[in-house]
Amino acid sequence: MQDSTIAQYDVSIGPLALNGILSLPPQPAGIVIFAHGSGSGRLSPRNTHVATQLNRAGFATLLLDLLTPTEEADRSKVFDIPLLAERLGQASEWVANHEETRGLSVGYFGASTGGGAALLAAAERDGNVAAVVSRGGRPDLAGAALARVRVPTLLIVGSLDHPVIDLNAAALAQLHCEKLLEIVPGASHLFEEPGTLDEVVRVATAWFRKYLRKAA
Repeated sequence: MQDSTIAQYDVSIGPLALNGILSLPPQPAGIVIFAHGSGSGRLSPRNTHVATQLNRAGFATLLLDLLTPTEEADRSKVFDIPLLAERLGQASEWVANHEETRGLSVGYFGASTGGGAALLAAAERDGNVAAVVSRGGRPDLAGAALARVRVPTLLIVGSLDHPVIDLNAAALAQLHCEKLLEIVPGASHLFEEPGTLDEVVRVATAWFRKYLRKAA
């Protein structure tokens, strides 16, 4: 159920008019832009849950489709990390110029492949992004850009997601910034187990409170 104090709008982002959902609590402390994983978009139930809780914690959120419907049918586009990072950059520009969001500090929340896109976008927009959180992400897909990330980065992985834990640990070693790898006990890749997604919300909210408020 949508909180009546939170205003929600359908928006169009960038030259391709990508579909997005902007949610604004009163006097937001910052805004979190979501980068979804492969095969997902602005209506992702897990990211919608996280966004709703961030709204209640005082943050604006922007859930958007990083690809057009035609592009989503092309599997090469779904895994095109530079393209997804470019679209995140367009969303950041939109936020910086939109009347109700300009001046807000920006954070990225990436899931699965979106984690790699968020870190690549953060590396390319040094100084314009205040924090990154990755849930069950593939930060390794950011490649050599990991070494250029200077943004405080939180990597969240489920304890049952063994291959992705290893990929995140290797990526963490390449980051030269404030960083933390958080392992959620009893969680698999999609955090479907009871209480595990709420733990993601808890640690992500604390990270954004620390770094988005500081940036603001």
